[in-house]
Amino acid sequence: MTEAEPARVLFVAEGDDTDGRSAALAEEPRLSVSATADTEAALSRVSAVDCVVAVEGPSLDAVGLLEEVRTQRPDLPVVVVADDGTVASEAVAAGVSEFVPKTAPDARERLVERVRSGVESSPLRSEGATRMPIEDLELREEIRLKERAIDEAPVGITIADADAPDEPMVYINDAFERLTGYSKGCVVGRNCRFLQGEESDLEAIAEMRRAVDTGEPASVELLNYRKDGDPFWNRVDIAPVHDDGEVSYFVGFQTDVTERKEAEMKVKRERRNLQHLLVRIDGLLNDVTRELVAGERRVDIEQAVCECVADIDTYEFAWVGVPNHPTDALVASASAGAWAVTDATIGVPLDNADPLPAAAAYETGESQVVTDEAELAAVADRSPWMGHDNLGGIAVVPLVYGETTYGVLSLYTTEAAALNDHERVVLEAIGRATATALNAAERGRMLAADSVTQLGIETRDNGLFFVDLSERAGGSFAYKGSVYRDDGTVLMFFQSNADSNAVIDTADRYLDIASAEVIHEHGGETLFEFTVIDDSLPTTLAERGVSIRSIDVSDGVANLELELPTEADVRAVVDHLLERYPETDIVAQRERERPPSTRQDFVADIEGRLTERQLTALQKAHVSGFYEWDRPVTGDVLAKSMGIGRSTFHQHLRAAEQKLIEAFFER
Repeated sequence: MTEAEPARVLFVAEGDDTDGRSAALAEEPRLSVSATADTEAALSRVSAVDCVVAVEGPSLDAVGLLEEVRTQRPDLPVVVVADDGTVASEAVAAGVSEFVPKTAPDARERLVERVRSGVESSPLRSEGATRMPIEDLELREEIRLKERAIDEAPVGITIADADAPDEPMVYINDAFERLTGYSKGCVVGRNCRFLQGEESDLEAIAEMRRAVDTGEPASVELLNYRKDGDPFWNRVDIAPVHDDGEVSYFVGFQTDVTERKEAEMKVKRERRNLQHLLVRIDGLLNDVTRELVAGERRVDIEQAVCECVADIDTYEFAWVGVPNHPTDALVASASAGAWAVTDATIGVPLDNADPLPAAAAYETGESQVVTDEAELAAVADRSPWMGHDNLGGIAVVPLVYGETTYGVLSLYTTEAAALNDHERVVLEAIGRATATALNAAERGRMLAADSVTQLGIETRDNGLFFVDLSERAGGSFAYKGSVYRDDGTVLMFFQSNADSNAVIDTADRYLDIASAEVIHEHGGETLFEFTVIDDSLPTTLAERGVSIRSIDVSDGVANLELELPTEADVRAVVDHLLERYPETDIVAQRERERPPSTRQDFVADIEGRLTERQLTALQKAHVSGFYEWDRPVTGDVLAKSMGIGRSTFHQHLRAAEQKLIEAFFER
């Protein structure tokens, strides 16, 4: 029987119900009544009912029926209706649930009340209900056990008199005393509103008031105050206690949820701060990005970033430091702000055992933040060019793109609190955006330069896979170009007279080669494609504005010809190569005039029009001899090397060819 279903009552009486007992039961909406005059029929239906009413009669033995019911269902409520006192005694002895005198003036009302009471108190009143072992105790012992459970409960429990003016508390347990600091003598007889204070939520208080006025349960969380004035977050659950349908008491449960509430409020604050941070990052980065996009030269980019940051009220001064190798120091290439200093006077040594924040950021590639007064004073003593006495903090962000550190962005503020973790996120985002713009400017300068520096390099360093590969597989290798893919990998093409199987098998040993494939074999030469991952040589050189003109490898010795802008930091490029590949020598360095820039513009325009797949298809076709008269390789082979179908390969190739022709005639 579910809570919504009425209790099923079997009414057993001989003859017609002339006294209206079954009719009275049927009028009760919580009861569903069925009747029978036959004892055998009644016993057959006992398993499907929630209560039996047996009316003693000349031919109906109510006690006998009760005894039979008890053999089938010992806990089923049974109400006996009879006049004979002997029947009443026998019924009690047989375990009757309720007894109703047949001729009592209010017999019908009493019968309805006893049946309802018997059903409600029955352990069988709902499916799966189990009789509590506590009910087997004597009444006094049961009550005392329940009292101790309430007294010793770990949550605060109060009972308020609903019938008394202002609903005073008539009971509190020990946990309530510990929670609030108020003793029983201070609390009993008072309304619990004394726990409220000026910061208590008025809406939560009003919700509790409505619940009390309407006699309904309520659950709220509000700020309460202990006896010593300390605030705490209290979860208050109010439950009405009914007596004959009327609310007579309210039971309140108080739980200290301060720790959880403060954690929730902390999360909300962090979300608000994060939202503010995102807005700030978006606004500041938009300003910086707008300036970065407009800047075509490195000096313009650096100056624009300094001015954008210095315009913020938080910061007094900003400068960009770049390495000066002859002096082994960071010198200012741009600056802006309130300090009356010039770029020529700003500098930080790089060779000091105790580096200043700017030097530490440059050497480690990690941001530096200093807010300690003693540390700031020490920095100021070692930096006579600094122009502010009321310094609150220093932040230095390295300008790093890939493996290249272009310098550092140093900022100074009078407010130490401004350099919090969230602000550091903003500054590091600015640093990354600036480094990206500087990289783009350097690469653009490479394309636009009228003259270039050529470096001739000889290396036996087996950290370069093609050096080690030529030594292990034998033969010579000639570089035929690269394709930089959107996923960060690089396709490198080499033509070799080495055994193709030996090359493929050997390539499996290199962690930086994702795959090696034979594009085609012709005339004793094989064209190989290597998919290079991680920070490959072409990628690291390209990040520094360096292009590879040629690579020739034979028997473990490689000769490379590199090209970089004359204005580029040749020393930094050479230092990087020697550090990464120690068994390397610079064998030549010379200046060379570059062909007219219109050609470079033309190439850049074409590369901008081609997709990665189109460029890959075009370069594979070119380096494999696909366009030669004897065509040593077919479109099927090239398509297979790209992992696509023949028709798809030709679509990419035709699209690339069309764009080449369009660019030529539009030139």
